Amino acid sequence: MTDKRSINTAYLLTGGNMGSREAQLARAKTLIHEQAGKVIQASSLYETSAWGNIPQPAFLNQVLCVETTLDATALLYKVLDIEQQMGRERSIKYGPRIIDIDVLLYEDLILETADLTVPHPFLHVRRFTLVPLAEIAPHFIHPVLNKSIHQLLLECPDALDVKKFSPENE
Repeated sequence: MTDKRSINTAYLLTGGNMGSREAQLARAKTLIHEQAGKVIQASSLYETSAWGNIPQPAFLNQVLCVETTLDATALLYKVLDIEQQMGRERSIKYGPRIIDIDVLLYEDLILETADLTVPHPFLHVRRFTLVPLAEIAPHFIHPVLNKSIHQLLLECPDALDVKKFSPENE
């Protein structure tokens, strides 16, 4: 019998600022591909200042486009499990972390539950999210704001520096 579950497209943001950041993002991408869905596109790596009010090292971030048969909530639980497999410890909100994986978009779904809000509620105000997302999905229309990712980037109020990562900086 063939699997009749539908394949959905989701955009995930991976990021981290502890340890070998580049290796951590590569491992997260592999685990997502193995456990959550097929990674069909990946942005460049971007180095970004930490968002929030806690002094800490710069982050590396990357957006992945994933084809998955998981529904949005199951995808969230799977990426949380992957974070745990990688040693993520949640102690300080917006604090340093080995890995962070956020569900940014899931098809054109609008969802708000106790565990998950899609589209991600801060997507449109975070340059570190919009820059890599605009690289691979500039024409995707935000289902709540009805604007393209490119337009949201142009209007983004966040002034934090986001630059393409060069491995020699690691």
